[in-house]
Amino acid sequence: MSEIKLNMPFDKSELKKLRAGDNVLLSGEMFVFRDAGHKRLFASIEAGKPDIDFVGETVYFMGPCPAQKGQIMGSCGPTTSCRMDKYTPYMFDHGLCAQVGKGKRSAECVEAFKRNGGVYFAAIGGAGALYSKCVTDVKEICYPDLGTEAIRRITVEDFPVVVAIDSLGGSVYGE
Repeated sequence: MSEIKLNMPFDKSELKKLRAGDNVLLSGEMFVFRDAGHKRLFASIEAGKPDIDFVGETVYFMGPCPAQKGQIMGSCGPTTSCRMDKYTPYMFDHGLCAQVGKGKRSAECVEAFKRNGGVYFAAIGGAGALYSKCVTDVKEICYPDLGTEAIRRITVEDFPVVVAIDSLGGSVYGE
């Protein structure tokens, strides 16, 4: 089975070629945050002063474990994505390109992917130790008081994912 290598940030024309079930190796930079980071980010957006610019970006739903000696990042497996569904349509409608996480997504999210040419990649739950080996750099961007849920920017090399929902709404979940 062949793997498609893609560099972030994406050109949306690359994303439109992907189909549900494609195996992809991601390289480049992406944001990392989850529940508490989303909640705080949306408070900043509602206040008219967004704390990050996510246009053209990828967000990985993950809260890393502390790094052990000699590691750049500790175990960094995906968290369940549906908890971020309430934020997803807004983010795609305002320029987000892709998300990485695990699990099914709402019909509203699928419509947002289709409407905006976006993609949802699934990472493998339980493979956090493997994923940590793909991380080559990590920077804390904002909300350090949130600990593992702070917004970070990571650089990855050959980070393995599967296209779970493509830009046409095709899904590995059979929906």
